[in-house]
Amino acid sequence: ILLNKPVGYVSGQPEPGYIPAVTLITAENQLRQSGNPQFKPWMLRGLAPAGRLDIDSTGLLVLTQDGRVAKKLIGEDSQAEKEYLVRVSGELIPGGLRLLQFGLELDGKPLKQAWVKQLNEDQLHFILREGKKRQIRRMCEAVGLTVIGLKRVRIGKVKLGDLPIGQWRFLRADESF
Repeated sequence: ILLNKPVGYVSGQPEPGYIPAVTLITAENQLRQSGNPQFKPWMLRGLAPAGRLDIDSTGLLVLTQDGRVAKKLIGEDSQAEKEYLVRVSGELIPGGLRLLQFGLELDGKPLKQAWVKQLNEDQLHFILREGKKRQIRRMCEAVGLTVIGLKRVRIGKVKLGDLPIGQWRFLRADESF
């Protein structure tokens, strides 16, 4: 299942007072496409997010019951790219863009090389091959920037596209990660 997660929902196991994104998987929030089954409540059984998306981030969240899919997307050896549009404020330090691409470390471990492009004064485009906790926010802080908006637009070959915020759809037969 592909969900366009809004701000305010947590992707994983919620702490008290937080709403899990899986609660958005309802018949009312389904974007119907020809050939897709109609949603039934039993489809929620065992459904879990394949990866995180912070409470204050939006965009593509994949939920699955298939451990093979989860491993392909978030496993230790995953090569699945994750693409983000990031709105920032602050002053980028000299050489900061190069550091974002390669040279930063988090929690004492070097990050894998990232593809980062500055789109304009307040927007960056990231493509990552890993997903550490709050990685993009922490990377940006290290180079003098504060993230004010983060949206995941692609995982592997699957794009968020025009899926409305708060709605979900089944992975189409012609799509694969």
